[in-house]
Amino acid sequence: MMTSPLRLGISRCLLGEEVRFDGGHKRDVFLTEVLGRYVEWVPVCPEVEAGLGTPREAMRLIGNPQQPRLVAIKSGRDHTLALETMTGKRLGDLEQLDLSGFVFKKDSPSCGVERVRTYNEHGMPGRKGVGLFARAFLDRFPLIPVEEEGRLCDPILRENFIERVFCYRRWQDLMQSGVTRQALVRFHTIHKYLLLAHSAPHYRQLGRLVAQVNEYRPKDLAIRYGELFMQALAAKATVRKHVNVLQHILGHFKERLDAEEKAELLSVIGDYHQGLTPLIVPLTLIKHYVQIFDVEYIRDQVYLNPHPKELMLRNHV
Repeated sequence: MMTSPLRLGISRCLLGEEVRFDGGHKRDVFLTEVLGRYVEWVPVCPEVEAGLGTPREAMRLIGNPQQPRLVAIKSGRDHTLALETMTGKRLGDLEQLDLSGFVFKKDSPSCGVERVRTYNEHGMPGRKGVGLFARAFLDRFPLIPVEEEGRLCDPILRENFIERVFCYRRWQDLMQSGVTRQALVRFHTIHKYLLLAHSAPHYRQLGRLVAQVNEYRPKDLAIRYGELFMQALAAKATVRKHVNVLQHILGHFKERLDAEEKAELLSVIGDYHQGLTPLIVPLTLIKHYVQIFDVEYIRDQVYLNPHPKELMLRNHV
């Protein structure tokens, strides 16, 4: 259970604030009306906070994609230093807020996370850039889940991002509560099936790390665990991996099911495997049997409820 606010950074224009270069906004309905019920937003607009005003001249990245300059298109005025100065101070402020994620505006020369247009000396664009603020954020906070609002239209990417946000918050709570060996072992235990749905190799690697719990200081071990934990969750969860997890969970109470119940559960898992039903269908039946048979080990698995059901992230086929 999370004990702290779920606080996420966000590009201000996505909340409907009129801070874009043309004085407009890019309000995102899912972020504001759906996810916004469960998170505390921390809005950031690097260009406005750097003193560039609204409206302002459109800008673009120019030069080496790894170290581009931010230049106004018409006047040629270089705003790189202003952005970098603002960024250094703002990241220090954000560090105090314990963010659990960040949603950036796609294609922005300050906030785009990937494939941002960067122009060479001949004025030809390439799609290899990262916004100046976004790059600095990623370097400063490599474990914090980040995503662009455009990619969140994909239901799989949306679920993966929000799942990582909630998991990262649980890891932050673990770190802030004073890590004990027992707490780290329990954290690993309750995330078993969620990890297996993403990456079995990472799960095994994390298991070996936890097995060394008596050989290292708990906090040092937890920091290393957190790095691998977030790497594992970044791996794509697939239908095949989910089916494998569902079958493993079934094994914990299959002896208690009669032939008809077992056949029904295997049937809905099969339907999910074939793309006929969403993941929520076999999960709902499994949670029903977990409650009936009071299987504590499965009941405590984060995999069954990794995020609020009201977000309906597992309802897509």
